Amino acid sequence: MEEDDVDAIIEENGVDYESDSELSSNLRDFAAAAQSGDVVALRTAIDNLNGRVDEPLEDNDSALHLACLYGHLPSVQLLLERGANMEIKDEDEAIPLHDACAGASPGERC
Repeated sequence: MEEDDVDAIIEENGVDYESDSELSSNLRDFAAAAQSGDVVALRTAIDNLNGRVDEPLEDNDSALHLACLYGHLPSVQLLLERGANMEIKDEDEAIPLHDACAGASPGERC
């Protein structure tokens, strides 16, 4: 994923990972790919992180939290295949399933 692509995703979704000096470039790419639903970029980002799919991101969300929140099923499937923890909690003690429900459109069942 190109730097401009990452920046566009960040701007589009209102998340500023660049302002968080604790996030490395690899984590920024990982977070952006999970949030955007770009499975190819997500696969590359996971490989660049040596498979650490539960690495905490902004607000202690995991990539699985982000993929669930934005409804990116192929990304969710990839993260689970790579060993993502379905019970990992964010700073609000929410698991990824909670984020999937929070991101559901009105009328969708969770």
